[in-house]
Amino acid sequence: MKKFLMLLTVISTLQFTNVSAQKTFTVDGVVLPRTIQFQNKTLSLNGGGNRSKLWLNSCVQSLYLSQLTQDADYIRQSDTEMAIRISITSTIEPASKLTKLIYERFEKSAGNNIELLRPRLERFTNLLAGEIKQKDVFKFIYSPVDPAVWVYKNNILKGKIKGKDFKKALFGIWLSDKPADVKLKNQLLGK
Repeated sequence: MKKFLMLLTVISTLQFTNVSAQKTFTVDGVVLPRTIQFQNKTLSLNGGGNRSKLWLNSCVQSLYLSQLTQDADYIRQSDTEMAIRISITSTIEPASKLTKLIYERFEKSAGNNIELLRPRLERFTNLLAGEIKQKDVFKFIYSPVDPAVWVYKNNILKGKIKGKDFKKALFGIWLSDKPADVKLKNQLLGK
């Protein structure tokens, strides 16, 4: 009986570990880091998915937060560190098509603030210009210290876009009431 209980405990532990690892580490073959380090802060994986119409099913996106939550409005309004990580899983041709899609979705997310944000949006899309290849990784990390969105491509800082209002509209692409993809929104929120 003692051996049976021990075996049952081991099997239960293995099953829990396996399920947990699948939910937190891998999406369509892309291994997502459990955490991202930024300015001496640890951001934890909140959720991830790949069904975004914005990126034409050619990437895996993940959301990292300093405090995990499933409340999309709280995330958009929050003045805490957070990041969107995008792993390109296939070639996107051309990069201008990608930036056009981001531009259109950002305009919808920004709503009445678009004219105020437009110069920063144009600068942001310029930071994304250039060749985009399979296995490229983009990170858009918000820092409340500046406040600014730091734009990285393959761990190289491309530039910063100032303003919490810009962060709110950018993260709204995926987390607003009318996101680019409802399924992806739920995946990023860990639902």
